[in-house]
Amino acid sequence: MYAIIKTGGKQVKVEAGQAIYVEKLNVEAGEKVSFDEVILVGGDETKVGTPFIEGATVEGTVEKQGRQKKVTTFKYKPKKHSHRKQGHRQPYTKVMIDAINA
Repeated sequence: MYAIIKTGGKQVKVEAGQAIYVEKLNVEAGEKVSFDEVILVGGDETKVGTPFIEGATVEGTVEKQGRQKKVTTFKYKPKKHSHRKQGHRQPYTKVMIDAINA
């Protein structure tokens, strides 16, 4: 059984026992988290929400909080003596999916 959930403005396909990386959630490592915005549940029979399936949840455990590798941007305008260097590290939350309740 699999499900498609919405979190952090993105849609993610999940299965039980899978680890996913999502936008940062304000939850400590080791705590339980529940995703209520389930768009689709597939398996033997497929259920599609309009836009979400009522009563369907996906439960998981937060494994860790972290930050991704640094992305460096460099803007340069020739003949203008203008350049700008900037770095960014996006925070994330690693979640282990425990169960899909349809």
